[in-house]
Amino acid sequence: MELLSTVYILPLIHYYYDMENFTLRITGMSCAACSARIEKEISKLNGVESCMVNFAIERLIISFDKDKISFDTIKQAINKAGYGWAEINKETLDEDKLRKEKEIKILKLKFIISAIFTLPLLYIAMGHMLPFGWSLPIPEILHHHHNPLFFAYAQLFLTVPVIAAGYRFYYVGFRAILLRAPNMDSLIALGTSAAFIYSLYAIGQIINGKSEYADQLYFETAAVIITLILLGKTLEALTKGKTSEAIKKLMGLRPKTAIIIKENQEIEIPLDEVMIGDIVLVKPGGKIPVDGTIIEGITAIDEAMLTGESMPVDKKPGDNVYAASINKNGFIKFNAEKVGADTVLAQIIKLVEDAQGNKAPITQIADKVSGIFVPVVFCIAVAAFISWLITTNDFTFALKIFISVLVIACPCALGLATPTAIMVGTGKGAENGILIKSGEALETAHKIQTVIFDKTGTITEGQPKVTDIIAIPEYDSETLLKIIASAEKGSEHPLGEAIIKRAEFDNLELLPMADFEALPGRGIFCRIKSSSNDHSKEIIAGNLRLMIEYNVSLDKIETEANRLANEGKTPVFFAINKFAGQRLEPPTFISPCSTNFEIAGLIAIADVVKTDSYDAIKKLSMMDIEVAMITGDNKLTAAAIAKQVGIKRVLSEVLPHEKANEVKKLQAGGKVVSFVGDGINDAPALAQADIGIAIGSGTDVAMESANIVLIQNNLTAVTTAINLSRATIRNIKQNLFWAFAYNTAGIPIAAGLLYIFGGPLLSPAFAAAAMSLSSISVLLNALRLKKFSS
Repeated sequence: MELLSTVYILPLIHYYYDMENFTLRITGMSCAACSARIEKEISKLNGVESCMVNFAIERLIISFDKDKISFDTIKQAINKAGYGWAEINKETLDEDKLRKEKEIKILKLKFIISAIFTLPLLYIAMGHMLPFGWSLPIPEILHHHHNPLFFAYAQLFLTVPVIAAGYRFYYVGFRAILLRAPNMDSLIALGTSAAFIYSLYAIGQIINGKSEYADQLYFETAAVIITLILLGKTLEALTKGKTSEAIKKLMGLRPKTAIIIKENQEIEIPLDEVMIGDIVLVKPGGKIPVDGTIIEGITAIDEAMLTGESMPVDKKPGDNVYAASINKNGFIKFNAEKVGADTVLAQIIKLVEDAQGNKAPITQIADKVSGIFVPVVFCIAVAAFISWLITTNDFTFALKIFISVLVIACPCALGLATPTAIMVGTGKGAENGILIKSGEALETAHKIQTVIFDKTGTITEGQPKVTDIIAIPEYDSETLLKIIASAEKGSEHPLGEAIIKRAEFDNLELLPMADFEALPGRGIFCRIKSSSNDHSKEIIAGNLRLMIEYNVSLDKIETEANRLANEGKTPVFFAINKFAGQRLEPPTFISPCSTNFEIAGLIAIADVVKTDSYDAIKKLSMMDIEVAMITGDNKLTAAAIAKQVGIKRVLSEVLPHEKANEVKKLQAGGKVVSFVGDGINDAPALAQADIGIAIGSGTDVAMESANIVLIQNNLTAVTTAINLSRATIRNIKQNLFWAFAYNTAGIPIAAGLLYIFGGPLLSPAFAAAAMSLSSISVLLNALRLKKFSS
């Protein structure tokens, strides 16, 4: 199977003459509230048409009018909002990967440092407070009764390194408060600072002789919260890395070097130095470094990493090869034609990145909630603190409630619920040869109610092929094919080409042609030399109209001709001058009124149905999706093809410009419609449909107009795409449910609701653990999509 001239055409972001489109990496975000704030601030700027921030992959995608606002102004607005930025380009993809790996190492180091100090701190602070009267052995110098001041100083000493390890929470959190845009870091900073500052106050009281304050130290609360959140952030970073494994795998497919032929010498050079026009050598087992056309050698190439097709594809001179595919068993040389960002692989990577950076409409729910969530939580924490202080007159108890509410209410899980699922879903699609251009397309696909297939090139192969050869008793089918193929050598008609290809496939040696004349709209007339060089056969080949003009009786094959026509096949009739054997003379073509020709047989030609069309359509029907076929062919041919593949709704004799109108009619009836096509004339319908799906072997225009591109020329991928969408949306809904449920239940419990009725009180440390686990659980649930199979 030939890969599409595929994604050569996938400049997926369309630039208008007065618009600029950019993608930036945003640094400093800690939760969905951050992304909501950036979107809000940037969208305010005059000249910004659209702005979207994806918290999960730290990306800002922005479109703006360059005549109204400069890119520098946008960057300044990001900085003013309290966040950093970095430009992204193809050359920095590996650097970006290294940066993320470095961030994970730093997080691990910070967690290890905080854990080293937090564990002995917990031992000292809580060792004497175990249930059932148990206690751990603690040196007298660190005992809270015997040496309360040293007990307090030891805790302070152990807490400071932990606070230092988590300094970023305080820097970002308090800065966000000053900018009147509190985020998750703000909640953590406020909660742990309250615990730390109150503990310092308690040390002051101990110094003044009030040793009972040794029981009111909360250093371990601040340390445990920071340690657990650092653990959660580390696990979150590791898990988020797994959600983008599809991109990493694709980037990892590229070889680092290439061998080129220069002055008859083999030279190994870095991949980036390969130029268009270089002659590239690939040995057996080697990876194809760039895209090009084979000029020497025969081999089989494994293109599974690009197409999902497991069987190697035979290649010969003139065939295309694609970067990252594997040369299995032969030396080949090819001419480099697409390098760098222009290769199929690079375009696929760009497509998947764009899809992962886009937001699905369902994300707006979480974004709206996250934007107002942190201020509301802060208000709840203050209200709970004041209420419990008034009710119990116990400042330390009220403080514990205040800290618990702030810490448990992190909106991270909400911000991760949708983008992580989309990242995994689009990546899984790429692994299956399904390129989904946006999160919106991935979401909408699960709603599809009707799929309209274009016939030619989509349900069918798109190329006429000989299906039947019918000869009268005086001739055998091989002789008939040999003669008619010899006659068609001078024809440029697609039907004639199909006949010649069949003769070549059967290894038939064609006869020399003496004279030829095309008869427009009817067929051909020619003379073919017989086995004797002195004689020729005069033949006509064409449609029914031509046979009628030459008074050819079709009685001998009329039944077969009608049967084939009813099957949607095109019969090419073949008649021979019954006075064969005359001497060759200058061409004097026989008058149409002649009765010298008699029928010899016919060859039926049809655009054959793809082998997988029936199965794909059957699967769609089993999914309760209505299937229709649209074509410009006549009703008889259309009905015959539809019957073969099990389609009941047929739209025939539809002109190219009317296809989009047919889609509109279905949409007007409330249907969510998908159109599947491959041709230039399908582009308007692909764009009009709710989900346009382009077949990979199709035209560039069709694939640019589509929402989903199927790299494989395989219709069963349509059902895979819809099932993947359904699985992804189901996963997103699960994530959102648990994220909302967690916060809905967690905040009241942290505020002491259960305690009022005699239930347990949620400690700040447990609240920190629950907050971290909520984010990790959402990420792990999203990763379940990696097990998706159609």
